[in-house]
Amino acid sequence: MPVEFCVLRDVVASVDGLGLELGHARQRSVLAVLLVEAPHAVPVDRLVERVWGDHAPQRVRETLYGYLSRLRKALAPAGQDASIVRHSGGYALVADARSIDLHHFRTLAARARAAGEPAAAAALFEQALGLWTGEPFALCDTPWFASLREELRHERFTVVLDHNDVRLRLGRHGELPAELSTAVDEHPLDERLAGQLMLALYRSGRAADALTRYQELRERLAEELGADPGPRLRTLHRQILTNDPALAPPEAAEGAPIPSRDQAPGSGTAPAGRHSGTAHRPVPRQLPGPPRRFTGRVRELARLDELLSPAESTGTVVISAIGGAGGVGKTWLALHWAHHHLRRFPDGQLYADLRGFDPSADPVPPGAAVRGFLDALGADPARIPADLDGQAGLYRSLTAGRRMLIVLDDIRDSAQVVPLLPGSPTCTVLITSRNRLTGLAATHGAGMLGLDVLIEAEARELLVRHLGRRRTDAEPEAVASLLRHCAGLPLAIGILAARAAADPELPLSALAEEVREAAGRLDALDTGDVAADLRAVFSSSYHALDPATAEVFALLGLTSGPDIAVPAVAALTALPAPRARVLLRRLQAAHLVQEHVPGRYRMHDLTRLYAGERASALPAADRHAACHRLLDSWLHTAHAAAGRLDPHRDHVPPGGPRPDVVPEEVPDHDAALAWFTAEHAVLLGAVDLAVEHRFDTHVWQLARSLETFFDYRGHWHDWAATQHTALLAARRLGNLSWQAGAHRSLGSVHTQTGRLDDGYAHFLHALDLYRRIDDPVSEAHTHRGLGWVRDRQGRRRDSLHHNEQALALYRKAGHLPGQALALNNAGWLRALLGDHRSSLDHCTQAVALNQEIGDLHAEAGAWDSLGYAHHHLSQYAEAISCYERALGLVRGFGDRYGETEILNHLGDTRLAAHDRDAARTVWRQALRIAEGMGHPAVDELHGKLAGLDGTTPEDAAGGAPA
Repeated sequence: MPVEFCVLRDVVASVDGLGLELGHARQRSVLAVLLVEAPHAVPVDRLVERVWGDHAPQRVRETLYGYLSRLRKALAPAGQDASIVRHSGGYALVADARSIDLHHFRTLAARARAAGEPAAAAALFEQALGLWTGEPFALCDTPWFASLREELRHERFTVVLDHNDVRLRLGRHGELPAELSTAVDEHPLDERLAGQLMLALYRSGRAADALTRYQELRERLAEELGADPGPRLRTLHRQILTNDPALAPPEAAEGAPIPSRDQAPGSGTAPAGRHSGTAHRPVPRQLPGPPRRFTGRVRELARLDELLSPAESTGTVVISAIGGAGGVGKTWLALHWAHHHLRRFPDGQLYADLRGFDPSADPVPPGAAVRGFLDALGADPARIPADLDGQAGLYRSLTAGRRMLIVLDDIRDSAQVVPLLPGSPTCTVLITSRNRLTGLAATHGAGMLGLDVLIEAEARELLVRHLGRRRTDAEPEAVASLLRHCAGLPLAIGILAARAAADPELPLSALAEEVREAAGRLDALDTGDVAADLRAVFSSSYHALDPATAEVFALLGLTSGPDIAVPAVAALTALPAPRARVLLRRLQAAHLVQEHVPGRYRMHDLTRLYAGERASALPAADRHAACHRLLDSWLHTAHAAAGRLDPHRDHVPPGGPRPDVVPEEVPDHDAALAWFTAEHAVLLGAVDLAVEHRFDTHVWQLARSLETFFDYRGHWHDWAATQHTALLAARRLGNLSWQAGAHRSLGSVHTQTGRLDDGYAHFLHALDLYRRIDDPVSEAHTHRGLGWVRDRQGRRRDSLHHNEQALALYRKAGHLPGQALALNNAGWLRALLGDHRSSLDHCTQAVALNQEIGDLHAEAGAWDSLGYAHHHLSQYAEAISCYERALGLVRGFGDRYGETEILNHLGDTRLAAHDRDAARTVWRQALRIAEGMGHPAVDELHGKLAGLDGTTPEDAAGGAPA
């Protein structure tokens, strides 16, 4: 069909595949209302309510008529296939229902439910779900759109559940477990979804996993609702326990293949407009260095070439270990292949160690890995969605069409890896895991490459490369004994070779005898999947270390996180940093640690497990003191870095560090951001370490020091998790102030991520506690938080009330930074409520206070608010002056996001002052910046520039269209 409309994403339209210019977000909102109600007429008052909510501007009807007139012109290329008509009851959009993706979605879903054949139903459900290509009405932000969006999400979820049932009837259970596991995590109390996952797992030969899922749901229902699972789920549980034949999978249905979403007709996906623009994107180079002395693996490398050849490749290969052996060389193989094929990936390489089997910490959550990739790909933190699905979608968008390599190392299971898979066939993914991950082959077409231990000839060649042929040829029996103990594991061979190379005079026969004796004294390393003599290999190397180096190795067994920096090792060991560096290099020479980036050291997870054993043998007082020093080092550096990121925040200084701890220097804002970025995963481990060793004060203070960084970078899940941990620590300490602080922080992160009711509840808890302990400044901070929630909920008068309460408390306490923030908030809200004179007064005071305390960020925001108030009083010269002051400030500290916002406002004022050329110039400046960083105002700015020719300013639109 020639015309297509989309609302199940941003609001777009196309004719014969060419996108139409629909104007700015508010104008598209008018079209969206008409599309939802098509072909029925919508009264003018209802249009106004839905498009503006409670914040309609003056002369709103004239503005609406102007929008309708422009939309008619925009739809002119559609001819008779789509038009806006005026009825006595209002305005209606007349078009074929199949041309509107929302109505087409509902029609397809209804046809699927009525279909007699499961295969036909599955095909129709696929087509219906394929119409969802983003967030419905992405830029429409009124309460009506928010409510409708929630209804549509529920509607889509119901279709997904129906589609799952059909796929189960078709015998397609093998493709469901990973997908349904993710869905269950998002809807943990939905019993129908849980039942589908249990059935899919059972039919896939995973009855134990199905029963575990039932138990998890039963415990959660009891805890959160005080209820048991319903009768249907209980029946399914009994059937799984008894291996009921009724649950056997059906034969896979025959028939026509189900069309893919790309092939589905009538998808309703309009092409991007001609202004899509491609901004410069960074080229990440995250691969660790190539492995030294890589040997053998000729067959495996040839198989990798075959699996990833353009003719055969599905884009994803899982390198797994036969028998699940650690230390077999999976990562070495992946990195060796990657470094020999870098020319195939000109758009960069991404690497993540997911620590699926790290003995010292939990596996890295997919959300943390996705966020790291988004940072590497140059995503603007302000645009990164709060939820994992949204982040994964943005990741797929940023990798689409790019020739990139993604290496996902040490994966625990399929659920951990699925959100990290790009959607573009131009990308190649290498995955290493001790597990086979065969589900990825079924659901994502992954190629599988099993990796066994080295064959005898390859193992011998690796040892020869380490020690030289003359030395190995001189003692063939000793070499055979050493290789027998290494059992073909490259990790073990490397460790023993390093031991021998460190002492050229040591006979290999003596080393072999030492390992043989150690094997007799020690049990097998208790991991369940390691060769029995590996622990003896570690023990032999450990006992060969000098006492100082051996002590450092043992203390490293106390640490958590993926790696550790030299200053932290110095604190852990109570040594000067230069001495710690020397001892770390000795450990590296023994292949017990690796300096994978300058100044940062990590261990293989099996080596870490052995180090943990050595640490547990240390006296308890020594372990406690070492952990205390290490946590002090991280805490005091984090506190200093947080102060650099936000110097005007009320900081809670920690007590002095232990005498032998020297925190790192953090000289400025950029250094602070770099330190937090490098230590992000380590600091999350530090919180867990502090909990494990009962350093509750460190738990709370570390979590507080991380808040600003998490906020800047959009690490919402980490922010929430650390604050929940901090709240428990504060309760154990009985510290009401710290409990309130954790509640207030949780209020902020929940509000940031759209969980407004949860945010409001946490802010109320904080307010109650601050009143009980008589802390008026913190009470004022909390009122500002409550005002933020109420503003997000569309209750601006309530928001204003909370900010005015905050202002009164700040004034009483003489807290100038708080007064400035509350004044600006109140001024902005008064402007939005139409009280522009009062807004001027509040924002002028905010500017003066920010200048007094030297807070340039807040001053820029206050000038912007002041400009907005002047604009709406038709004082355009004053508004322009305010915006230019704000621009000077944001450009001084490199705030490109804020610069875009202010330029956008300045263009509005230039146009209102009838200086169209200046408005065009300013908006073009804003657009260049916005496109370069992916600012959400890109479409709005395109619409404003397109509307300059032959249109009037938005607030002076013409009369009602005929």
